[in-house]
This record gives sequence, C-alpha cells and structure tokens, in this order.
Amino acid sequence: MTTEFHAFGDVVEPALRWRDRIRAWSGSIAYVRTTDILIVLAAAALPWSTTALAVFMLLWLVAVIPTIDWEQFILDLAQPAFALPIALVALAVLGVAWSEAGWTERLQGIKPLSKLLLLPFLLGYFQRSQRGLWVFSAFLVSCMLLMILSWIVLALPQLKLAHTASDGVPVKNYLDQSQEFTLCAFALMLPALTALRARQWRIAAGAIALILLFAVNMFYVVSARTALVTMPVLLVLFASLHLSRRATRLLFAAVALASLLVWTTSPYLRQRIADVGVEYRAHDTSGIASTAQRLTYWRKSAKFITEAPLFGHGTGAIKYMFTLDATGQTGLDAEVINNPHNQTFNVAIQWGLIGVLLLYAMWTSHVRLFAGRDLVTWIGLAIVVQNITSSLLNSHLSDFHEGWMYVIGVGVAGGMALRARRPEKILADACGAPPR
Repeated sequence: MTTEFHAFGDVVEPALRWRDRIRAWSGSIAYVRTTDILIVLAAAALPWSTTALAVFMLLWLVAVIPTIDWEQFILDLAQPAFALPIALVALAVLGVAWSEAGWTERLQGIKPLSKLLLLPFLLGYFQRSQRGLWVFSAFLVSCMLLMILSWIVLALPQLKLAHTASDGVPVKNYLDQSQEFTLCAFALMLPALTALRARQWRIAAGAIALILLFAVNMFYVVSARTALVTMPVLLVLFASLHLSRRATRLLFAAVALASLLVWTTSPYLRQRIADVGVEYRAHDTSGIASTAQRLTYWRKSAKFITEAPLFGHGTGAIKYMFTLDATGQTGLDAEVINNPHNQTFNVAIQWGLIGVLLLYAMWTSHVRLFAGRDLVTWIGLAIVVQNITSSLLNSHLSDFHEGWMYVIGVGVAGGMALRARRPEKILADACGAPPR
C-alpha cells in the first residue's frame, strides 16, 4: 500500500510542478504581450490574407488556453452573449444527423459557423487584456493602407497584389473591401465628434479627413451595393445615440448636399445604382445578374423553408436542395449554389425556425453588450448592426471575411465593455445595491 502511494506521488508531484510552471510562464509580462500581439496581427491581416488571419488566430488560441480561468469561463457561459454562439454551432453539429445532403456536404456545412466558437474566448480574454484598442487600431491602419493602394491600382492595375475582377481592388474582392471601409468610416465618427466637442481641431480634422477618404473611395472607385444600404442605417443609429436633434438635422442636411454632389460627379455610382433595374429585368434570362440571382435564390429558399419549417433540411443541405430544384430547369433557375445570399434563409434552410431563433437571440445578446455611449461600445454596436443589416442581402455571418470581422470585433469590444462594467458591479455589491 505504501509502495503504491509513493508511486502515485511520484507521478502527481511532477505534474503539479509542471502545472505551476505553466501558470507562472503564461502569467509573465512577455507571454501576455505575445498573446496580445498575435490578435493584433490577426486584425491587421484581416483585410489582406485569409491564410495569415487563420494562422494568427490559431496561434492566439493556443497561446490563450493556458491563461484561462476555467472556473470563471464556465460561469461566463451562463451569459447569453457567451452561450448562444456555442449553441448555434452545436445546432449545426446536431443538424448533421437529419441532413438530406451527402456526408461531405454535411461536414462542410459546420465550417462556416465554427468561427463563432472563438467568441467566448475573445470575450473572456478582453475582460482581462488592456490592449483591445490596439486591435482596432491595427485594423484601421491596415484598412488605410489598403485604401491608399486601392487608389494606386486604379491608375496602375498591374500593381495589384492578387488577381481581382474589379478595378481599384488590390486584394480579395470589392465586397469585403467595402465592408471594411464602411466600418472604419463609421467607427471614426465618434472620435471626430468627441474631438470637435473638446475643440481638439487637429484630431477632429484628421478623423474627418479619413472618414471622407474612405467614403470617396467607395463612391468613386469601387463599392458593394450592400455597403450602400448599410451606410444610412449606421448614420441614423449614430445620430440617434450621439447627436442632439439640432445636430442631427444639420448632419442630415450636410449628407443630403454631399449625396447630391456625389451623384452628379460620380458616373461609377450612378451606373451601380442603374444596374439594379437592368439586373431585375434580366430575371428571366440566362445571364449573370446580381439582382436577378438574389430574387431567384430567395424565392427558392422560401419554398425550401416551407417544406421543413421547424428543424430545416439539416446541415449542409443548401446545395443539395438547389441541386434537386434545378433538375430540368433553364437559365437562372438552373443555378446550383451553396449560399442563398441571406443569412436568415441560410440558417432556416438548414435548421428551420429553431436555428433562426438562435441566430436572432445571439444578435440581440450582442447588441445588448453595447448599451454605453463610449467609443468601444459604439464600435461594437456598429459591427453588430452592420452584420445584421448586410446579412439581409448576404450570408455575412457565415462568409469567411465578414464573419471574422464580426467574431473579432464583437469579441474584443464585448470583452472591453464587460470589463468596464465590473467596477460598477463591485461597488454596487459592496454598498448592498443592485448593479445597474
């Protein structure tokens, strides 16, 4: 018995010593800074490279796991903002069981939402990290460089870093670029307003100049029409939260005058808007037309949803359903796609009403994270509202680029917002009063 006890101790004691060493190492300043730098690099890589983003996020996750207080992490999972992203991914995993698609499509169907699993880790980490603004600054600087290069490759297309179908797009595509520039422009609006109120004219001028540069690039170089739909929504949201009625009227008057000026001086923008009508009239032709395609996808999606309204057709079933429906069809009706270009339809086809309820509950829980009026809560709210609005015309939560914008942005801003509430809660508990 004594021999067995000593043998057990010989195994346990080294394990405990290694655990203590790992804890001490992961708590060192150098380790914490390295972990912070990895997420900063991921944000900086987001506008440029999907591979670099994936590598940095994987390295960050590996680095952050030893620093997690698992007891606190489990307690955090009781909050909807933490739990609902996991629940949505869990539903996708369960949906494999009743999917009507092949096994390859079933397993691939989990992938678009799997990035949501990192949200609880990001929310937890940035309740502790003091460098959340570094992440947003890195993304802003990266987008500024991309904007400058956008103007350069418009004049010199041979300098593109990758083969892209659109002029003025150095890497990736105009859809991703427009979402980035829209977010940066609106995130800068609160710093510009704060600087104006504090009479910090240089800061205000710099922020306003950047806003205008991002907007001008979208209006005169290249833009996605989804971004043009999102911008008025974010403008109204900003005015309702941060401006008086008089200031709101002045802002909207200035925007109206600027819009008139842009419309009369930008042939590109007029053509983009005019193409909507042309594409709509192409609905019954066999050509490629964005508006006509969406209308076809949505009509078919609605039909698929009515066939399995509660639990859907299962994970990865979108392409399978479109393949079945395309049999014997011609033109746009014969197209087989894996993306209905609407996040609600994307979820409802696969997981029915249950999935849609989880999706909207998650969005709502993340909106509620950002109830303040400071810069961090404005950025977080802008990210969520942008994703919700753009997901009416695209499956942006499931898409790689926009989905990662959401995960990193909400994770960082949400964690910072939760940390900001802690002193108030502690003080309220100490005084015996309920926290606000």
